[in-house]
Parts: sequence; C-alpha cells; structure tokens
Amino acid sequence: MAATRTLFIGGTGVISSACVAEALEAGHEVTVVNRGSSGSRPMPDGVEVLHADIRDPESVHAVLGERSFDVAAEFLAFTPEHIRTDFDLFEGRVGQFVFISSASAYQTPPSRLPVTESTPLRNPFWQYSRDKIACEDLLVEAYRERAFPVTIVRPSHTYDRTMIPTLGHWTDLERMRRGAPVVVHGDGTSRWTITHNTDFAVAFTGLLGLPEAVGDTFHITGDEAPTWDRIYGDLAEALGVEAELVHVASESIAAAVPELGPGLLGDKAHSMQFDNSKVRALVPAFQQRTPFARGAGEIVEWYLADAARQRVDPDLDAAFDRLVDHARAFG
Repeated sequence: MAATRTLFIGGTGVISSACVAEALEAGHEVTVVNRGSSGSRPMPDGVEVLHADIRDPESVHAVLGERSFDVAAEFLAFTPEHIRTDFDLFEGRVGQFVFISSASAYQTPPSRLPVTESTPLRNPFWQYSRDKIACEDLLVEAYRERAFPVTIVRPSHTYDRTMIPTLGHWTDLERMRRGAPVVVHGDGTSRWTITHNTDFAVAFTGLLGLPEAVGDTFHITGDEAPTWDRIYGDLAEALGVEAELVHVASESIAAAVPELGPGLLGDKAHSMQFDNSKVRALVPAFQQRTPFARGAGEIVEWYLADAARQRVDPDLDAAFDRLVDHARAFG
C-alpha cells in the first residue's frame, strides 16, 4: 500500500480517532480538519491539525487554500446537504473521497443473515439511517455520472473505552454496581455485531488510496456477534458483579423512553451479523483482535478511573425502575 496525503474531516470521534492513529502508524501523511481536539482522544504527534468548521465552508476554504489530497475521509456528513457541500469543497482536488455511512442503512429487519454489501438499503424506523442512504444515493450518482471518486464505508456498532454500548450507558453499570435490575431489550438472545475501533481502523486504513476501492462500498465490522445478554454479562463481569437482567419488549422501552426508540427499533432490536469477506479480500490483515469481553474491561477501567465520568441519568434510571416493576407485575 502506497503512502497517501490523507485529509480527515473530523478525527476526534470514536471511529475517526482510531483511523487517524492507524493511518499515521501505516506511514500516511495525515491532516485533520476539525473545530478542536478532544480531551478523551488527543491527537497523536505527527498529525497536521487545521481548525475550521465543516458546516462553515468558507472557513474550510481558508485553511486549505488550493491544496489537494490523495484521500479525503469524511466522518461528519449526515445529510444530503452536507454531501453537496463536500462536492463544492473537494471535487477535483482529491483522488478518493471516503464517506462514512452506517450499517444501520441496511434493510431493517434484515430478510437474511449474514448481511452482505448487496443487502438492500431500507430503514423505515430511523431518520439517521435514511439520511445516510440519501447521502449514498448522491455519491453513487456522482460516481456514475462524472466519476466522482467515492468509496463508501459502513461501520456497524463501533466502540472504544469511552462508549458503553448498552441502552442506559453508565446508568446501566451503576445499576449493576448497586444491585438494581438492569433492563435488556427483547429476550436478550438477539445477536449484535460490536467492533472495537482499533480493529475497524485496520481495514479502513487498508482502503486508503486503493484504486480497487473507488466506486465501491464496504462494510467494516467485527466477526463476533454476542447476544445482548452476553454483552451485559461481560460488562458485569468486568465490574466484578452479577447482574440481574430483566427482559422488556423493545416496543415497550420505546414507548416509555421515546428518545431510545429510533436507535432501538431501527437498529439494536434486530439480530445483525455481517459477512466481511469483501473488505478482507482487499485488506487481508483485517481481523477482529479485540473480543468484547476484553473491550468491556477497557470500558469499565476507563469509567472507574474518574468519578466525573460516572454520570447517572436520573430520568432514565426512574424509567428503568418503572419498566422493571411492570415486567414483574405482568410478565
């Protein structure tokens, strides 16, 4: 793989921070454009950092000038309007434009597993996913009509030590610590693909500057798909406690806590497993090196290291109590 001049739009998020580090380690020349660095994910030495707001195109023009790049990796585009801005900013000055879409764009619920890149895109439950699909449509049209050099990448649930993958995040872990029951959606047996950000970054970096990747689409996910009961159990084990899991229908949770509804009904409520053979054919080094049992330990260690990170949502905590009471009364 040849070294590239790669521009990251973002660079401090869960996924993008790992990709910046991996690209730098692989010998790429890395430039990041964002509004400022993250305290929990500091930028590694050797990265050129330019401060601008991608939602303010003039500020991006000001810091980039007339520079061109082999690759632009867009982590902060969520709507078609964002993509139209990217066309104005980057068309004609990048050799490859990597768009970070989402595996939640795939048919939900899927008609068959494992999901492949040819699985239809349709998610009637979650606007976020429909917006990502609309972004992809614009990019595919641009590739077909004027050879815009897009590569589409679809992550699934990708995490690092700062991200608790359960519905209640730290509220769930605090309930475990004090012996309170923890709400798990469905019957706990659906399978969920969960990917450590450093594993994702290996495959992502392998696609940078790769001519065979232009005009194509890849999901990048782990191969491990534990049940939700296992995910909660791994976190409890890392905490050194036994968790009492109470299963509640996803629809009931969405009704009780509406803000959880789109991501639950449009994503987590359905078993999702992926076939990664397409990306692995181009990046043979890609494999899942961090099972979630180990990742759970990293998460717990990070949260326990600083009490300021241990924020319980009192409204969510109370909602979980009500859901548990209802499940026990009528379950």
